[in-house]
This record gives sequence, C-alpha cells and structure tokens, in this order.
Amino acid sequence: MPVPHDLLADLHVSADQFQALIDKDQELHKLHKEYNAKDKEVLVAEGNASGDEAVNRLRKERLLIKDKIERIIHPPKS
Repeated sequence: MPVPHDLLADLHVSADQFQALIDKDQELHKLHKEYNAKDKEVLVAEGNASGDEAVNRLRKERLLIKDKIERIIHPPKS
C-alpha cells in the first residue's frame, strides 16, 4: 500500500519550524506545493500499479523538488 513521503522528517524540522520558513519565503512555499502535488502523483502511480519506469520517473521528480527545498532550509556551508 502506497504511503506518503514524510518531507519534514527528511528535513529534520518540525511542522512549526517549516511553517515559519514558508511564511517568510514565497519560493519555499511554491516548492512545498509542488512537492505535495508530486507526492500525490507518486502515490497514485504506486496505487495503480503503474509501470516501474513511470513510478521511478515521478519519484526522481519528487526528489529533485525535495533537494531544492533542502537547499533553502539547510543551505550549504561556505
């Protein structure tokens, strides 16, 4: 059974911390919406027993969005 991906656990932030960051950063807010939409697509594809290639493509797209979010939340140290 498909299970939604826990973005906040991956980012090591609480819901309150994440909400505060979203409230301050429109790009982060947009990316979060994109991530949630992509996660739903992944769940539908997994639930419909879509081909492995389609599911893997959607997972990679979701991961790319997560990586962008992570760079905003935890920017690389210079």
